[in-house]
Amino acid sequence: MTDLSQAGHQTHIVTNFHDLITTPYSGEINAICWDRNLQGDFAEIVDKVELSENMTTIDEEELAELELTEEGQIAREILLNDLKLLEEHGASPILNVISSYDRDDSYPFFPTDVYSFHVDRSPIPTDTFLCTYYGASSDILPNAQGTQKILIPEIRAELRKLYHGPEEGFDAFLREHFFDLHYQAHAAAGIINLGLGQLWRLAVDHPESQVPPCLHRAPQEKAGQKRLLLIC
Repeated sequence: MTDLSQAGHQTHIVTNFHDLITTPYSGEINAICWDRNLQGDFAEIVDKVELSENMTTIDEEELAELELTEEGQIAREILLNDLKLLEEHGASPILNVISSYDRDDSYPFFPTDVYSFHVDRSPIPTDTFLCTYYGASSDILPNAQGTQKILIPEIRAELRKLYHGPEEGFDAFLREHFFDLHYQAHAAAGIINLGLGQLWRLAVDHPESQVPPCLHRAPQEKAGQKRLLLIC
């Protein structure tokens, strides 16, 4: 489990799903956690799912058809219940088994894949929900301990070399290619690991947001170990 007592001023801890979805962000708080200690064998579910690529989505029907031990069945019921709760809330949760994400090598000085600290953006009010049930878990970064990469002089200089339009269009170019979504952690930053079994709600960059969006990233996978992740 995550040591939530060390999770910093930007997080707020709740003990049930209702509070997870209704507690407002405020001030520095842009990450809310439903603190749980889950039972069941999630590794068994991961082992029963065949990966045709680096990542496979498990739908509810496939999950229900898996032949599992008693501990695996407990884990499955938790997964099905989490999917149901989020769907009833109006979200569209996806359950993935992941060996690794695709890497972005388009710009060696500026990777824009999910291993980079980034924020999510939406044109309408929404949240990002995620929970790691097995494997390496995601991280978040306090906003005060990260710098938007496009503001770092040497990175900005390299980005200008990619842009061939008028000066007044440069910022729009950065936004269009999602460069503005990525952040660099400060030296000795207090990175917060989101742990296993905790269901998190993270603030998103949208027009009505009252708080800064939450900086987060996917973890480096452990060698030979898959991840089981719910996200929406």
